[in-house]
Order: sequence, then C-alpha cells, then structure tokens
Amino acid sequence: MGIAQIAARQYGVISSAQLLAAGTTRAGIVRRVRGGRLHRVHRGVYAVGHPALGIEGVWMAAVLACRGDRAPSLEVEFAPLSSEPTTRTVLDHWNAAISHRSAAVLWRLLPPDDAFPCVSVRGIGGKERRQRLHIHRSRTLTSEVVTSLRGIPVTTPARTIEDLQKSVRIRGCPAAIPAWELRRAIRQAEAMGLSTGAEHLTGGTRSDLELLFLRLCRRHRLPCPEVNRRVDGIEVDFLWRAKRVAVETDGYKFHRGQVSFENDHARDLRLRELGYELIRLSEKQLSGEEERIVELLRRAIAV
Repeated sequence: MGIAQIAARQYGVISSAQLLAAGTTRAGIVRRVRGGRLHRVHRGVYAVGHPALGIEGVWMAAVLACRGDRAPSLEVEFAPLSSEPTTRTVLDHWNAAISHRSAAVLWRLLPPDDAFPCVSVRGIGGKERRQRLHIHRSRTLTSEVVTSLRGIPVTTPARTIEDLQKSVRIRGCPAAIPAWELRRAIRQAEAMGLSTGAEHLTGGTRSDLELLFLRLCRRHRLPCPEVNRRVDGIEVDFLWRAKRVAVETDGYKFHRGQVSFENDHARDLRLRELGYELIRLSEKQLSGEEERIVELLRRAIAV
C-alpha cells in the first residue's frame, strides 16, 4: 500500500514506523521532509502533501505520536478496524486512544476548542512528555473501554465521562473542565442515547441555566428545590412546594417568539391564581446578579 493510501485512511497523517513498513528508508523520509512532501507534526509523525490538518487529522497524529515505534505487518496495520480479527482489539491495534475532552468532542458531547489533544496510553511505564499533547497513562485503560469512531481510536462514552469526572477534581490538570461542562456532556450523551453510567450527575436538570441555578443554591446553602416538577399540570423548573415558590430559568433560545411569549404568560397567570410566587431569572441575571438573586430567594422562601 502506498504512502498516499495510508495517509488517506488516517486523515492525512502517517508515522515513521508506517513509512518504514511501507518500504521507505530513513534517508527517504528525510528527503521527503526536505522536499516538502512530508511535514512534521510530532516526532515521528508527518502530514502528507501539506501541513494543514482538520481536527480528525490532529487527533490521528496525536494517537500515532503515542503509539510507539512498532512497525507491524501491513496486512494487519492498515486493515479497517471493523474487519480486524476478534482477538485483536482497537487498543491492541493502536496502543493509545483519544480521551478526556478530546474524546468528548469526537463523540460530539462538547464543542471543539483550541486545546491540545488528549490521548490515553495503557500502562504507567514511561514519563516522556510530548509538546502540544496531553498524555494520560493509565493501568485501567483496557480493551473494553476503547473503541473506534470514524476510524479514530477513542475511549467509550462511559470511560470518557469517567475521565472527565476525575479531571474535574484534580487541581491544575491540563485536561480539566468545569463541572458545568461535565454535566453538559452527560446531558448530550443522554440525548444521543449513549450510556455513560453518570446520568445522576445532571441532578434531573435539562439545561445549563438550570445547572447554574442549582449550583447557586448549593453555594449559598439554600434549601434544595424540587427540579422539573408539575403544579396543577404546569411544569416548572424549580419548586419549593411548601413555600409556594416557583422559579423559571429562561434562555432566549427556548422562550423567544410569539407562541412562547403567550404560553409563558398564560402559565404565569395560572400559577399566581394557584397562590404561587413565580420568579423568572435570565442567563444574564444568573451570571451577573448572584447576590441580588440569593437575597430575593431568601425572602421568598423565608430562610
């Protein structure tokens, strides 16, 4: 198989081990680099033809950089992952996988960012660091928690969420994400029907605004409200039923337009008829008027 064919399967990148296995000599690699046919991405990993890579190419280059310098047979190395022998897993094949936030982006649980790729490698041997890569070495990275998505080795959704949970708690971890972003990833996985084993972390909420409000309540030790509950057939975001206080967190995306406007006002009127005090809070208020909101809530629920 030629260099161009190999690179095409790997989003435009190739490793030196693969080049050698394909019949290129080390001197030939040097000539191709000098001639502008290969462009160094990481040590031992090259972009073929031009240096511009899409995000998939960046991820594949990261995996190849962490894979090691093995040069297995071409028949196995370049076979589609789905057709590999059952005894040879994705992790056996690559020895590394996209993980943490990069895996969440690959699974489309989080939006892309400009951070360096996160890659997990099995075992704890070797502490070598790589520039422009976040490398995680793990004894628990097994074949069961690594799969292939769009031809890229990646941790499963459940393992991805587990890794993100751990990184949230580690101060200074380069792969760390804020807690609200972790919950966003879990909710997105739920919406996509992907099992994560961590659905309880969303606390029953369905939007970032709702999570922001719950965090505010916990931070200021307010009584925990019921979440997404019904009052006379009307669903509200948060409810202190005994105090007859309801809170709605309003995002513009879901409350714009004439129909939403009329529906919101009809609901508000009915709740007031039932004797409930309704407090509506916007994203801007939750983000910038925390003390004012807390004082209002303390008076409303008498704490």
